[in-house]
Amino acid sequence: MNENLFASFIAPTILGLPAAVLIILFPPLLIPTSKYLINNRLITTQQWLIKLTSKQMMTMHNTKGRTWSLMLVSLIIFIATTNLLGLLPHSFTPTTQLSMNLAMAIPLWAGAVIMGFRSKIKNALAHFLPQGTPTPLIPMLVIIETISLLIQPMALAVRLTANITAGHLLMHLIGSATLAMSTINLPSALIIFTILILLTILEIAVALIQAYVFTLLVSLYLHDNT
Repeated sequence: MNENLFASFIAPTILGLPAAVLIILFPPLLIPTSKYLINNRLITTQQWLIKLTSKQMMTMHNTKGRTWSLMLVSLIIFIATTNLLGLLPHSFTPTTQLSMNLAMAIPLWAGAVIMGFRSKIKNALAHFLPQGTPTPLIPMLVIIETISLLIQPMALAVRLTANITAGHLLMHLIGSATLAMSTINLPSALIIFTILILLTILEIAVALIQAYVFTLLVSLYLHDNT
């Protein structure tokens, strides 16, 4: 009960060296691959899910936007596996770090925006000034639209960080309450433990949904600029 509530969000170290890089590189090792002509059920299901997800995200894109399909599929797999591994006891979740999420969001957002300015500069500039805007409101609207454009990567990163962090904190609090109540009132502890199980199932869903939302928003930013 005296454990620091935010201890699980501190980046781990090994012999004084940061281990976050090794943790980030670990999830891709869990993705099974096959060297055989006929795949097993696990790899077949994995390929079906990847195909379904990529098809749903790439349907609205033109030929230029579909060149990002491999990057977007890799992104959603990486975020989903990282979020799920973070639900294991005594593990570290890199996506609870705002710095890492910004490191993912800013380059992808910047690449989409730069592509828009290079290929469709008129349409890109048109977003800053809606058609039919009264002349006195033009400077204010340009400033507002510029701020809304620049804040997009921050919104992406904060949304992912806040949702994953909130779930971990809630699970930590309910788990501590279950442990404390187990020595005081066993029936109450069982009820709280049932709530913890349901919350864990919900957090598994949240981990997958947040990976999909992050990738989908990047895909929408790409669609607006291609």
